[in-house]
Amino acid sequence: MVANGNTAVIEPTAALHDASTEEIYRELLRRMGEDPARDGLIKTPERVEKSMAFLTRGYEQHATEILRGALFDVDYDEMVIVRDIEFYSLCEHHMLPFFGKAHVAYIPNGKVIGLSKVARLVDVYARRLQVQERMTREVADAIVEAIEPQGVAVIMEAQHLCMMMRGVEKQGSMTTTSTMLGCFRENPQTRSEFLSLIRRPTSL
Repeated sequence: MVANGNTAVIEPTAALHDASTEEIYRELLRRMGEDPARDGLIKTPERVEKSMAFLTRGYEQHATEILRGALFDVDYDEMVIVRDIEFYSLCEHHMLPFFGKAHVAYIPNGKVIGLSKVARLVDVYARRLQVQERMTREVADAIVEAIEPQGVAVIMEAQHLCMMMRGVEKQGSMTTTSTMLGCFRENPQTRSEFLSLIRRPTSL
């Protein structure tokens, strides 16, 4: 342990510093009081390593590349909404899941995005250690950077297991975050139209 200002920093042992991710998860099981050699846990470190690689694969993906592959010149300047996009992420404070739905809208300015890419964009940022507030803004900013629309709106609604399984243990709590840019921020009528459309029950 070394002092770093007012903070004590624990330096990793040489063994852990050079350990594989799988070995680190095996050591974590030991520190929990478990026996990683028992039948049910023998392959758990390997499984967790693969699981975490999948759940955080957004670090290996780039929003710009995903959106660049599906940009189209279109003479259309009405609202485009992709609503009820399911997402699953991990809270960066406790590494517990939070999950919910995203509603994404924009008003084009000569270019539109392939609809499936909007959903993929949400996944790029969800598959990282996150806070919901930042993720909401990141999705909006990526669309602005890609097509410079007249405006972008993103609303995310999620349940957080760090509030449900631990801490205050409030099972019914829902967190809603929003980012409104361009005409969605400046024009109350545009914003109201968006909010009305995402609240409308689906008919399919």
